[in-house]
Amino acid sequence: MKIVYFDCFAGISGDMTLGAFLDCGVSAETLRQELEKLGLPGFHLEIEKTKKRGITGTSCRVAADREEHSHRHFAEIREMIGNSGLDALVKETALAIFGRVAQAEGKVHGLPPEKVHFHEVGAVDSIVDIVGAAICAHAVAADKFLASAVNTGQGIVECAHGVLPVPAPATAEILAGTGFELYARCAEGEAVTPTGAAILAELASPAGGFPAMRVDKVGYGFGEREFEVLNALRIFIGEADGL
Repeated sequence: MKIVYFDCFAGISGDMTLGAFLDCGVSAETLRQELEKLGLPGFHLEIEKTKKRGITGTSCRVAADREEHSHRHFAEIREMIGNSGLDALVKETALAIFGRVAQAEGKVHGLPPEKVHFHEVGAVDSIVDIVGAAICAHAVAADKFLASAVNTGQGIVECAHGVLPVPAPATAEILAGTGFELYARCAEGEAVTPTGAAILAELASPAGGFPAMRVDKVGYGFGEREFEVLNALRIFIGEADGL
């Protein structure tokens, strides 16, 4: 049985997820080609093999080619993905991840999910991160995705709605009821974004400790912030019996 294990010792975000999958060997060219099927203009991926705290990993950032002023709502995103040339399973996974974000943001702000249309759902980087994570997850073709306890960070975060506590309300809502153990250590600020939380909640199940597995690959996806702990998502890919 092929296993992917997310080690969220410094949280998780969309760009960290893409970086970690790429660091584990998912083809950057394949990711770019698949993302083109969205028909979403105005962005490119900046992928760099780099080093933090003496550890080699991959940074993957979604860079805008032009300033984006409009914020798409969930209904528009669902139509965009549904009409794209992406594989049916990739579409299904991406829409499920988006659905988790829309449900959480809608509950927090008192809106139906279809009407959620602010930065956290509609921005180009969120769309690319979520669809990219779905592309990478299916490219790996694992039988099971598992994850560690999640370091959420602590303190406050500034966003479009002002200064909010960490984890941000939508992030907390997404992770509620998933069974993931949450903690805060050595990370002052937002370590888990709503996008990262939704990717984790949709793809993975709590492992309850490191799973018994024969590890084939280890990858690090770097975040942009600097924490006391190395700001990276670590992914292990390997084989396990009987899970």
